[in-house]
Amino acid sequence: MSLQIQMLGTGSAFAKTLYNTSALVRSNNKNILIDCGHTTPKSLDDIQVQPDQIEGIIISHIHADHIGGLEEMAFRLLYEFNQKKTKLFMTPAIAAILWENTLKGGMYNPSDGFNGIEDYFDIVLLEESKPTEIVPGFTIELISTLHIPHKPSYSLFINEQTFYSADTKFNEELLIHEVINKRNCHTILHDCQLGGHGAIHATLAELLTLPEEIQQRIHLMHYGDEMVNYIGKTGKMTFIKQHDVLELPQ
Repeated sequence: MSLQIQMLGTGSAFAKTLYNTSALVRSNNKNILIDCGHTTPKSLDDIQVQPDQIEGIIISHIHADHIGGLEEMAFRLLYEFNQKKTKLFMTPAIAAILWENTLKGGMYNPSDGFNGIEDYFDIVLLEESKPTEIVPGFTIELISTLHIPHKPSYSLFINEQTFYSADTKFNEELLIHEVINKRNCHTILHDCQLGGHGAIHATLAELLTLPEEIQQRIHLMHYGDEMVNYIGKTGKMTFIKQHDVLELPQ
């Protein structure tokens, strides 16, 4: 059995030369997306993966760089792939706002019977902090993390051994006590704001305060176009780049 995670993009929301941060998980010939930003369909095309080859999409939160590609995915599945639906995995808190607050404007089409998100996707609701097997060999646990106050946002544990932050403020207690001490995660994929004050993302300066033995497990993602200026300045942490593949134990 094999489990791979391939970064479809590693850029921040404002990056212009990098694709939106999202990932493709491959588990036993099944493909699952973690988020689907505006550039995700283009990145999938770059690696010759078509929408009908995606078994499901996990949504961490509803910022456009994480869900902006859902409309294209839905319409292509509808019109190019004979009304095929893919699964959309999310918590009830995300489900309550995704259609009304984001997708409805472009996708609402009552004359053809498309009145809600369930007309485009098979909705699978996930309970927070409860491990759920998505496909054989691939289990996720969504945990609530702080990104934008009063808006639901989640990080992921993958097979209890990999932590994928999505977007979150720096949380030393979570990283040290939960990710390392309690779960002993061998791999950490963490968003990284390279400069400035960390209002809604962990900054490089904050992540550099972590002990080196933790830094060694961290792959940095969701960074800006100026990343090239920071090569060699990330301590024991490394930048993961677009289309890089990590092999993960199951």
